[in-house]
Amino acid sequence: GSLQYGYSLGVINAPQKVIEKHYALSLGVWSERSALPENITEGESPPEEQKHPSVVMYWSLSVAIFSIGGMVSSFLVGFIGDYKGRVKGMLMVNILAVVAGLLMGLSRMWKPHIMVITGRAIMGFYCGLTSGLVPMYIGEIAPKAYRGALGTLHQLAIVIGILLSQVIGLDFVLGNDEMWHVLLGLSGAPAILQTVLLPLCPESPRYLYILLGKEQEARKSKSQHRQTQAQLTILSSVYRQQLFVALMMHLSQQLSGVNAIFYYSTAIFTQAGVSQPVYATIGVGVINTVFTLVSVALVDRAGRRTLTLVGLGGMCCCAVAMTVGLKFQNDYSWMSYVSMAAIFMFVSFFEVGPGPIPWFIVAELFSQGPRPAAIALAGCCNWTSNFIYVHCAVNYLTSCPTIKHRLRFQHMFFCFPHQAWMDCYVFILFAVLLLCFTIFIYFRVPETKGKTFEEIAAVFQKKKRIPKDNAELEQLKSSSDA
Repeated sequence: GSLQYGYSLGVINAPQKVIEKHYALSLGVWSERSALPENITEGESPPEEQKHPSVVMYWSLSVAIFSIGGMVSSFLVGFIGDYKGRVKGMLMVNILAVVAGLLMGLSRMWKPHIMVITGRAIMGFYCGLTSGLVPMYIGEIAPKAYRGALGTLHQLAIVIGILLSQVIGLDFVLGNDEMWHVLLGLSGAPAILQTVLLPLCPESPRYLYILLGKEQEARKSKSQHRQTQAQLTILSSVYRQQLFVALMMHLSQQLSGVNAIFYYSTAIFTQAGVSQPVYATIGVGVINTVFTLVSVALVDRAGRRTLTLVGLGGMCCCAVAMTVGLKFQNDYSWMSYVSMAAIFMFVSFFEVGPGPIPWFIVAELFSQGPRPAAIALAGCCNWTSNFIYVHCAVNYLTSCPTIKHRLRFQHMFFCFPHQAWMDCYVFILFAVLLLCFTIFIYFRVPETKGKTFEEIAAVFQKKKRIPKDNAELEQLKSSSDA
């Protein structure tokens, strides 16, 4: 599920020009021969200034609709997780991914702009659910000593999915005029594999015993649980502090500026003089994956709080370095290397802490009763901030009077440093945000490494430390089973 989420995040970017060409052909606003400008050869897409407004609108919607779908479905994570169970819930929603993959894979058979947008909407809806159900399930089945490492695997699978989409999205693989629809259609392939494998996975024992009261089934999952659970609203004063921390953790992930790197690294590398920027972008994906593995190895040793502080602080320094490099790269040729090094280090620090940890720390901050609702709200915050930050320019784009103004606003809103209204200083804004998040986490976020769920809750409630034998699951066989 996590791999599919990452693949769907990255797959739409590589074949943009090819997809726009097919949109234009389908809409009848551009033909391969008669509408080609004199300086454009056959088979190429027209330059940005000559794209038809309808093409820009449909392309923007193709990108934005994914976040909208995730934003809407994130509210349903708690309901599906409790109604069908963690495993059956993930198994049930796979049908959405398969349908979405088929729509995009068969998009050349009808109107590609309609089928791709519909498929992306359904895929976003699926990813909004799986981005909550997966961390919830992992958090509940993981032994306490390995809860961080197993939780970080969610982010590892996401970045592997992004890297995979970048590699097979190259024009000589699938990101070309003949195979782009196959590239998009493969978004649904992991769901087929997951459908085969999920029945082999045991249901969360906490869900079986605490919510359903099925003691024998829970024992088969090697844990015993308490029969009753206080049903307190997630918005009550009891959980308000935990909820605030959870939302801020997700905001720090999305507002760190990392999306500006992920979406515009190719353009930044081009500006820095890299001859093959697409391979440098793939290099960013490799760094992404490597340092997520580093996080997997360190998170249960160094701790969640420490890695998050190191990551945010390092990203803040890199944002400053990136600003300096972009500002003076025209004056000093070696400054382009500073910019590139800052990009790689920025992504590295992100994956050490701020990238993976928010996904699973929410499950650690809450006990069984409010956990699904908390994960749903945190996921909604994540998807909503992503949409506001990256995509809400769509409404403006569809109403701008000229294509030139639309493209200018698009670049401004997306904060690409060469075109943005803040120019290269846009990363100073991110540096300030990162500094604020670092300060907040230093003072407000406790370390959750090695603690039971009730011990973590006691930190927020300013109670005495709860003995390990009085944890959430009273009849637990051993602390490692927690």
